[in-house]
Amino acid sequence: MARYRGPVCRLCRREGLKLFLKGEKCFTSCVFEKRGFPPGQRSRFARPKYSDYGIQLREKQKVKSIYGVLERQFRNYFYMAERQKGITGENLLILLERRLDNVVHRMKFADSLPQARQLVTHGHFLVNKKKVNIPSYLVKAGDTIEVREKSRNLAIFNREGKKSNQEAIPAWLEVDRENLKGKVLSLPRREYITIPIQEQLIVELYSK
Repeated sequence: MARYRGPVCRLCRREGLKLFLKGEKCFTSCVFEKRGFPPGQRSRFARPKYSDYGIQLREKQKVKSIYGVLERQFRNYFYMAERQKGITGENLLILLERRLDNVVHRMKFADSLPQARQLVTHGHFLVNKKKVNIPSYLVKAGDTIEVREKSRNLAIFNREGKKSNQEAIPAWLEVDRENLKGKVLSLPRREYITIPIQEQLIVELYSK
């Protein structure tokens, strides 16, 4: 599947929000902090005014950027969320949080989501003792995630002290940093997702 290959700092500037897509560099040399206005000529003077549809579309684009998901897959997640019991918008975010690449990132085994996706794709992780190299794999409560024995000497897994490694682990996850393994204690709940997202705007967009 194709991925966005352009400057990721442009995505943060477009959304007016730090998306933390570059890991450690987001703490040490953040372009958004220096140029927080949207990309493009005249952008520094004022942010564009959007219609209701434009606001809904921007919110969807923001969430797609945060989780690194393209349109077709994102739409499929929405349809899955619609079929589940509960609130569709919350179901959507919970599905995205359950992606293996996101869980690897949340457990601080990777500095950024793109890096986590690459590590998963290269087969560096086991889920319940079995190698899984599919970033979109949805974890379940009780699943264990660990770094493969052959991969444990990689520099990325020995990086104590980095700012990106000092952020709090979400309450629904447990991490044994010394043994490079973690466990999914429960499915994520909406209150565990601290990123500023208005998921109802996405529901309204797809409901048209």
